[in-house]
Amino acid sequence: MAARTQIPGIRWSFWLRHEALRNGVLTGIYLACVLVTWLEVANRVRELEAFAGTRNFIAAVLFVGILAIPALHFRHDPAKLFVAGLTAWALLTLTYLVAEINFKLLESRMGFLHVFVLGAVSYGFVAVLDWVFLMCAGARQQHIAQSREATPVTDRRRAH
Repeated sequence: MAARTQIPGIRWSFWLRHEALRNGVLTGIYLACVLVTWLEVANRVRELEAFAGTRNFIAAVLFVGILAIPALHFRHDPAKLFVAGLTAWALLTLTYLVAEINFKLLESRMGFLHVFVLGAVSYGFVAVLDWVFLMCAGARQQHIAQSREATPVTDRRRAH
C-alpha cells in the first residue's frame, strides 16, 4: 500500500474540508465586498448622492440575498446553518471594525460588538426556527407513516 503524500503547508487548508466553514468564509467575503463597496460609493462618489435611496435599497437587497446563502444551503442541518452564518457574520464584523478606522462616524451609528451580536442572534434565531420546523415536519411524517401502518387494508368484495 502506498503511503499518502503530505504536501508541506497543507494544514492551513483544513477548514476547506468542512462545508459549513467553507460556505461561511465565502459568504463572509461576499458580505465584506458589499459592505466596502457600499461605504465607498456612499462616501466617495458625490455624483450618486441624488440616488441615495436607490443605492441603499440595492445594497440592502444584496445583503439579504447573500445572507440567505447559508440559510438556503443548510436548510436541513440547523447546526451547520448556524456555523456558516456565524462565520460569515464574524468576517463581516471584522470588515466593519476595519471600516470604522477609515469612516469615523460609522462607530457612532453602531459599534462592531453590536453588529456581531445582531448577526449572531439573527442566525441563531433562523437556525432555531429551522430546527423547530424540521422537528414538526419529522413528527408529522412519522405520524402519517404510523397511521398508514395502523389502518388495515380490507378486501371489500360484494357478491352481486
